[in-house]
Amino acid sequence: MGLESVGLKMNNLLLISYLDLKESIRSKWFLVYSLVFGGMIALFFIAGITESQVMGFSGLSRLLLMYIQITIVILPIFILITTVRSISGDRDSHILEYMLSFPISLKQYYWGKLIGRFITVYIPVIFAMILAIVYGVIKGAEVPWSIFFLYTGLLFALSSAFLGIAFFISSFVKSSEVALGIAFFVWIFLLAFIDIALISLMMQERFSEELIITIAMANPMEIFRVAAISLFDPELTVMGPVAYYILDSVSQANFVLLSIAYPVVLGIIFAFLGYRIFAKKDLV
Repeated sequence: MGLESVGLKMNNLLLISYLDLKESIRSKWFLVYSLVFGGMIALFFIAGITESQVMGFSGLSRLLLMYIQITIVILPIFILITTVRSISGDRDSHILEYMLSFPISLKQYYWGKLIGRFITVYIPVIFAMILAIVYGVIKGAEVPWSIFFLYTGLLFALSSAFLGIAFFISSFVKSSEVALGIAFFVWIFLLAFIDIALISLMMQERFSEELIITIAMANPMEIFRVAAISLFDPELTVMGPVAYYILDSVSQANFVLLSIAYPVVLGIIFAFLGYRIFAKKDLV
């Protein structure tokens, strides 16, 4: 009886994931989302990025470097604005009330939606990188496999962090419009305000540089950016004096591992907090 109960719960979880995945693929935002990342790769090839050399980077290495730098800005906002309405949108359209009329628990609904949405936002990003690798192999270019797999892990970590944040926001906001506003604010805050505020504090010398850099590294977008740069520039020469503090505190290999583990853990924490709120508050 216990195994049957576990099997039923897993079936319900996978069913919710499948329904969310199917609904997302049919929506217009998924088409735009896929075209943005696939279009970037195509644009890089058309522009001849793989055939030029800048600062010692050439071929697929330079293409992946440019792709990952643009992804830092685009991926978080796409995940936030498309996911933050996942639960609040179902609540507005009364789909949530309808779904829960079936023998489906809140836990199965919540985590099923999260798994389905993660697959939706992660696949187009990785698929674009795979297209770049395939094109490079056809052209006879040297494939930087180590960088490719590490970028895959970094993108997994960044997607996990912002997916958890998005579900956390969606769990307590009833209006989709408010959810979008909060999501956009979070993106702007992490993208611009933290750097501006920290640079101001550093210039005024109110806090130690070590504390300011530590706060900056708490930003999942910042730690992703630094880790991505370190794969091509292990000495972090482009970052100036900041590199000395980072490299003196932790080795380059350990820093990359930390930059993958930290956003994943952060996303899981926000996802669990979102579930706690979702399970305790009024659903409709």
